Amino acid sequence: MDEASARTLLTAQSRPFLPRHIRLREDKARDVWIILAPERVFNPDPIAVAVLQLCDGERSLAMIAERLARDYDAAAETVLADIIDMLQQLADKGVVKA
Repeated sequence: MDEASARTLLTAQSRPFLPRHIRLREDKARDVWIILAPERVFNPDPIAVAVLQLCDGERSLAMIAERLARDYDAAAETVLADIIDMLQQLADKGVVKA
């Protein structure tokens, strides 16, 4: 199976999580959050961190979007579209699974 056919497409029903070998960590010395992956480090912005902290494999993207929409006083549909786009990019890099 080639890479294109193995790609996971995220939807509102997807329940994303970080695989065991990926860690979301706060670097307190630099006051930033980082994603540690084998041979890679990602620097998520504060909103990405808020999303990733909710990616526990239990909550669907729709549930995460609803919560963030309440927290940030935004439209749930807009939040859902934004987090699907962001998490799809991370899923394509193997950082997020669903």
